[in-house]
Amino acid sequence: MTLHDSSDALVTGAYSRRMILRLADGTSAEARIKGKRLRPVCGDRVSASRIAGESDWLITAIHPRSNELTRPDSRGRKEVLAANLDCVVVMAAAVPTADWFIVDRYLAAAENMDAEAVVVFNKTDLIDAGDGLPAELADYAAAGYTAMACSAETGENLAILEETLADKTAIVVGQSGVGKSRIINELLGSGEQRIAALSRKHREGRH
Repeated sequence: MTLHDSSDALVTGAYSRRMILRLADGTSAEARIKGKRLRPVCGDRVSASRIAGESDWLITAIHPRSNELTRPDSRGRKEVLAANLDCVVVMAAAVPTADWFIVDRYLAAAENMDAEAVVVFNKTDLIDAGDGLPAELADYAAAGYTAMACSAETGENLAILEETLADKTAIVVGQSGVGKSRIINELLGSGEQRIAALSRKHREGRH
């Protein structure tokens, strides 16, 4: 395998052993990983080289990480989800019913990795008239977190969320079905993230 045009790059997408890179010139490229020991994740800064005669690049090294967002895998080992994050956006929604314990776990992870945390309550368009926003949002704000309600459907407060995340490397996390992909698509002005309707039976996400 012949390599050309070595460059530093940022991992912006990870699909098993396939990666999406943002190259130094701002363009994007697909990449493979050299060997089995390298395990790059979104947010990693890497060294990569273009493979001669192909459109793919090859990731050859991972630069030192400033922080890691992790969770235990099925065997209890540490699994790195993302790296070098400035901000963790923890999302809940009107539907499915918010699991605030999951929100708390992600907030604790953000504190542990010394990253900013933002709590977002999505799908305000589905709140019944008179119900109001959940009291937990005010509790998080009182604890010092940025907490906001929004709607990907109506666009409510998306401009504020976009401003909050400007010039930051952020990850959006939360329960399945709360609208993470939809919010990302709205903020990016694209349909890059696949979305699907909630399961009618369980009222949860299906991807």
